Formats: sequence, structure tokens, C-alpha cells
Amino acid sequence: MATKRSGKAYYMISAVAAKYDIHPQTLRLYEREGLLKPSRTEGNTRLYSEDDLDQLETILSLTRELGVNLAGVEVILNMRRKMERMQQEVNEFMAYVKKELARGLDDWEQRLSTAMVKSSPTDLVRSGATSATGASGAEEEDEIDVASAASKRSL
Repeated sequence: MATKRSGKAYYMISAVAAKYDIHPQTLRLYEREGLLKPSRTEGNTRLYSEDDLDQLETILSLTRELGVNLAGVEVILNMRRKMERMQQEVNEFMAYVKKELARGLDDWEQRLSTAMVKSSPTDLVRSGATSATGASGAEEEDEIDVASAASKRSL
């Protein structure tokens, strides 16, 4: 039997047990093990939401089709929740990075439009890399000259 609370459908334990061909004690066991958390009425009757039924389908799939025991089901469900949270955090981070990049590009365009010398950021990076390697090459030549002069003196 389905009950409506705040626009969502809720199912009593007998209806869920009949729908999934399991004993009501099995549903109570899943609740004791922390695998399901149905809501309760004022009279303490269990009410299963659509989310609870989705969770139950996952549990039944793991136990019936894959032969996973309840301890394994608990580990899998916990890992799944952690992965979903991590995915949400990654999505939030990516949205933040995209926003900052868009803002950064606007800043660069504004800076370049008011600059005295027009140049793209990639040109600046290339010229900086060339001068850096040029300087290190000159320093190496100076070190070689000093080393050769010292070896000549010792002869």
C-alpha cells in the first residue's frame, strides 16, 4: 500500500516485501544492519520512499545476482556514497575553475587593451623562456673558462 506524504509516495513494509518477493523480516534485518533507513509514522510504522526502494534494489542485486554478503554490501554502499560525494566536489571545483578562468581571460583582455606594448601572454612566456636559457648557457660558458684557466695554471 502506498501512502502520500508531502507529495512523495511511501510504501508500507508489507507492500515492499510483496513487490520484491522478500520476507518483512529481511527488510527489518537490512534496517538493523544500517543498509536501509525507512522513515516512520507517529505510530512507528515503517514507510519506504522511492529512494529507499532504489537502495533496496541495489542491495538485492548485490546479494542475489553477485552473491555479496551483507558486510560486503555495506562496504560497497559506503564506497559508492563516498564516490558520489567526491564527484560532487570535483564538479564544484571544475565550475569554480571555469569561472575563475573566464574572469582571468577578461582581466587579460582588459590589461592587453590598455598596455603600451601589445603582446599576447604566449609571446611573453616564449621570450622569457629563451632569455632564461640564454642566461644559463652564458653562465655555463663562464664556468668552463674558469675551469680551463685553473687547469692551465696547475700545469
